[in-house]
Amino acid sequence: MEYAALNNGVKMPMEGFGVFQVPDGNVTEQAVVDAIDAGYRLIDTAAAYKNEESVGRAIARKMANGTVRREDLFITTKLWIQDAGYEAAKAAFEVSRQKLGLDYIDLYLIHQPFGDYYGAWRAMEELYKAGKIRAIGVSNFYPHVLADLCLHANVIPAVNQVELHPFFQQEDALKVMNEFGVIPEAWGPFAEGKHGIFKHPVLCDIAEKYHKTAAQVILRWNVQRGVVVIPKSVHKSRMVENINIWDFVLSEEDMQVIAKLDIGHSEIVNHFDPEFVKMICGWKIHE
Repeated sequence: MEYAALNNGVKMPMEGFGVFQVPDGNVTEQAVVDAIDAGYRLIDTAAAYKNEESVGRAIARKMANGTVRREDLFITTKLWIQDAGYEAAKAAFEVSRQKLGLDYIDLYLIHQPFGDYYGAWRAMEELYKAGKIRAIGVSNFYPHVLADLCLHANVIPAVNQVELHPFFQQEDALKVMNEFGVIPEAWGPFAEGKHGIFKHPVLCDIAEKYHKTAAQVILRWNVQRGVVVIPKSVHKSRMVENINIWDFVLSEEDMQVIAKLDIGHSEIVNHFDPEFVKMICGWKIHE
């Protein structure tokens, strides 16, 4: 495993395990147990995923049987729009921390750039300075929004988790993140299966050269761009496949071939669509 050095010196694994859309309960708990057994140490969840408690139980199990120590793990969760704001963010963080059963969170992200995220950021800065969070960051912050926050915040975000995969490569966004020292992290690194990504002829041809799978090539391509990846699967064999990307390096020629797959826009979400914004801002995750 390789590590990214965040702008505060904290080391973050370049590959982790995500639990978006994994059902709460035994499915999530077992998936996280299997992921830790497979070697993952970064686990990514969110208040909006409604499975923090299951993630916490899995972590407790693996710590109790001696598989991992708390300091071996890098746990990420996120603040939902409903709790944007100074006081609300502090309360929501504490709810997430308790659900996870942890004394501290390694990385806490603002999940979406809507609502009073400036008030939330001030609260997160205080929690960070108090040692309750090792690093703070954002998610889905497009370049102009990220630049605005970086220019006005006391603590520069350590991470920006955005959609990044061969069909939506966001090179301009990566340049802005690099300018401000923000590490990019990819959600949806497999494009949610679009374009037949696992059987795509270009990716499969490259994979064959390295005796790897298309999935492994996709993940390796992103980490070679300096992007942290958090693939999701509930199948242990796929988890093992996904983490087995550290024994090969894509050539510059192959990196450039993959670069040509970019279509320049998302086919999953559109944060610039007012109807999408109204929908997502109206989504309540608690009373």
